[in-house]
Parts: sequence; structure tokens; C-alpha cells
Amino acid sequence: MIKRTLLTIGLILASAASASGQGAAKPVTLLNVSYDPTRELYQAFNAAFATYWKGKTGQVVTVNMSHAGSAKSARSVIDGLEADVVTLALGYDIDAIAAQARLLPPNWQTRLPENSSPYTSTIIFLVRKGNPKRIRDWNDLVRPGISIIPANPKTSGAARWTYLAAWGYALRKPGGDEAKARDFVTRFYRNVPVLDAGARGATTTFIQRGIGDVLVTWENEALLAMKEEAGKYDIVIPSVSILAEPPVAVVERNATRHGTRAVAQAYLEYLYTDQGQDIIARNFYRPRNPDVAARYASTFPKLNMFTLKEVFGDWARANATHFADGGIFDQIYLSH
Repeated sequence: MIKRTLLTIGLILASAASASGQGAAKPVTLLNVSYDPTRELYQAFNAAFATYWKGKTGQVVTVNMSHAGSAKSARSVIDGLEADVVTLALGYDIDAIAAQARLLPPNWQTRLPENSSPYTSTIIFLVRKGNPKRIRDWNDLVRPGISIIPANPKTSGAARWTYLAAWGYALRKPGGDEAKARDFVTRFYRNVPVLDAGARGATTTFIQRGIGDVLVTWENEALLAMKEEAGKYDIVIPSVSILAEPPVAVVERNATRHGTRAVAQAYLEYLYTDQGQDIIARNFYRPRNPDVAARYASTFPKLNMFTLKEVFGDWARANATHFADGGIFDQIYLSH
């Protein structure tokens, strides 16, 4: 269970309060490098954190955002984008920053509760109003004549979760095995007319460009579309999907160099507070706090979910097998 009070925040606030007694602290700016669909979440969260931090410490904090597909965002940080924090779609992308750029330690995931994942999500379907193609489950996505819109697993975290959800669905069916899962996922991508770089781009293709019969995407992205495009779409909950756990981390070397490490840590820890968890839920991500989750139970449909570990082991193994150059996704996609 998430701790109600985090020790680090208390120490930071005590230090900041002491400093504020000697004069107002200088304003500080953070850069949060995130994945595509978190725009609305962090717009609300950043404003709330700035108000909280100003009230507690007297310091004005501004949070700038950079959004792209999760893998692309990670690559930007590795190549020199000066992120203070990263809030990405999957642990593998932060592992890559740690391994390739050495900007944070290999054990970064132990620094915050819940393996540094303050919220979860999953993969569901968004169809056009009335569900004219009668799409009910993953099997329907591989029927001839069905056009499906996911993002590109080479650049998008949502797309990797989507690929793994489809693979896991086929593997876990009665009589399922690796060969049948590969055949199923091959047929899945044969029905894809276009692969956008990120989840938000895929949403734009489906909604604004009107391409495809079904958008296969983050639950939060589908729920947001239902809110913003009321009456135009329906949500389809598949029989099974994957538990997605998007992680967050302080980019410690950058934050230390910028003099922002304390506020960067507090910023991420604020995601776990009651107010942070409420903002998470209001923006259609599943909160970790059970009390907040109970208040928003009607927002999130009950869904049978399996974990990455249960089916694929870990991200290093999943990436090497499926998403690395020459891996199964390349073999599948380049063959059709």
C-alpha cells in the first residue's frame, strides 16, 4: 500500500522551510520528458504541484514538458535532452537511459513505491458508434476486412503493451503456444494500414483522419476520447489484456547538475499523495491508492489482466525477443 507520508518529502520540506527563513528561494524549473498521452494528466498535475510547493516552501516551480513516443523520448534523453524527470510508458525505456547514458542508477526502480509506477493502465479498444464491425474481442481484430489502428512498437510504449497483450491473449487461449501466438500477431499487423510513432498520433489517425475500424490503445486514451468526442465512439473491453505499469524516475545526474534534485524528487513523490492520486484517476489512469481507486471504481471497467512477468519474464527479455532490431516484430512486419 502506498505510504500516506513519504519521509523524503518531509526532509525536503524541512530543509526548504529553513532556507526560506533566510530569504525567498529562487524560482526553479523542471523538465519532465514523458510519453504522448500524458499531456492532460501533467497539465493538471503540474499546476497542483506548483501550488502545493509554493505553499509549503515559498518557492515558485515551473514544469516544462516534452512529449513523444516513449522509446523516442528515452532516446532524446540519452542523446542529450536535459530532463530532470522522466515519466515513460515502460521500464525498459528508463533502463536504457540508465545503461546507455548512465544518468541514473540501475536500481532506479527501487527509489519510489510500487516499483516507481504511481499508476497503471491497460489496453482496450475504441470503435465507432454502434460498433458496426461487431468487434468484441482480440479474435475479431484479425478477421479479414477489419482495419485496426495501433501505434508503432519500435517507438511507442503503448504499442509495445498492445503487441504483448495480443501475444499473451493468443498464448493463454486453450491450446495456445508460441507458434500460434506468432501467427495471431502476424495476422493482427496484416490488418494495420498505418503505424503512427506514438499513441496520441494513432488516436489522431483514428478520430481526426477517420481511418480504421478500431483503435487499439491505452485505456486512458480511449476514455479521454469518449469524454471529448461524446456520442461518436464506443469502448470495447476485451476478455483479457495486460497490466501496464508506466514508471517514473528522477534523472539524477541532470537534476544534480541543475540544482533541482530535491524538488524533482518531491515532484514525483507528490504523484503518490491523495491529491496526486485523485488527479491521476480524474485523467483516466488507474490510481495505486486503494481509497482513491474505490472512489473512481465506476470509471474503470473490471478486466482480466495478466502481468508482463507472468508471460514474458521481464522487459529485457521481452525487448530482446520481440522489439530489438531483427526481433519478432521486425520479422512479422517486414514480411507483409
